[in-house]
Amino acid sequence: MTDLIRFLDGDIYEQTMGRWSALAGGQFLDWLAPPPGAAWLDLGCGTGTFTRMIAARCAPAAITGIDPAEPQLAFARQAPAPLPIDYRQADAQALPFPAASFDQAVMALVIFFLPDPAKGVAEMARVLSPGGTASAYAWDTLGNGSPTAPIQRAVEACGHTPPALPSAAASGLAELRALWSRAGFTDIETTVIDIETHFDSFAPYWAMMRRMPRVSTLLDRLGAAEVEAVRVALLREVAPDEHTPFTATARANAIHGRRPG
Repeated sequence: MTDLIRFLDGDIYEQTMGRWSALAGGQFLDWLAPPPGAAWLDLGCGTGTFTRMIAARCAPAAITGIDPAEPQLAFARQAPAPLPIDYRQADAQALPFPAASFDQAVMALVIFFLPDPAKGVAEMARVLSPGGTASAYAWDTLGNGSPTAPIQRAVEACGHTPPALPSAAASGLAELRALWSRAGFTDIETTVIDIETHFDSFAPYWAMMRRMPRVSTLLDRLGAAEVEAVRVALLREVAPDEHTPFTATARANAIHGRRPG
C-alpha cells in the first residue's frame, strides 16, 4: 500500500470514509445474515467501525480484528464496543493464527488494498474451520462506485493523477468470484450494495472529500488556485449549485462462500 493511500489517522478516517463504510457495512450484514455464536476475524479492521458493528449485531462468541496500521488500531481500541474485541497488528496476507481458528472471516473495504488479493483470500480459507464462511465487500472502483470517484474525476480533469489502488480489479464481481473459487470456497454468492448520503449543501461535502485519505495528500501538494479548480470541477459534477441539498451515491460489490468440510 503506498503512503498516499495508507490510512494512518483514525479520526480523519472516521470523519470521512467512516460515514460511507458504516452505511455499506450495515447493508452487507443484513445480506450476510450470519448465525450467532461464531468466532469472527475482521481482516483490515482499521478503526474498528465494522468490527464493532459485528459485535453489536451478530452476537459473536469472540471477535478479532487485524490491521497493519497501529494508529488505526489505537483508535479502535479506545472506541466503546458492546463486547471485548481482540485487536492485533498483522498482515491479511500472512495471518498469525493457526488453521481452523475462526467460523467467520471477513474483509470489509480491504481487498483492493492488498498487493496480492489471492494470498489474503487463501489465508481466510486456511484460518476458517470446515463449514466456515469467508466474505468481503469492496467499493466498485472499476465501475466508479467508490465514494471518492467524483473527486478523483475532478482531480484528473484538472490535470492531476490520484494514487492508484494496488488491486483495483479485485473489486469487480467477476474477479471476486474467481478469487473465491480458486481458494476452494463453495456455495459462493454475490450481491451489489447501493448507498446514498444526503448533504444540505456542497460545503460539507467538499470538506469531507477534501480530507479523504486517497486525495488529501495530493491536494495538500497543490497551490490554492489548483485546489480551487478541483473544488469547482467537483461542484459541477455532483451538485446543482453551492447551496442546494443533494444526494451522493456509492456502490459496493459483496461476496461470501463456504469452506468445505
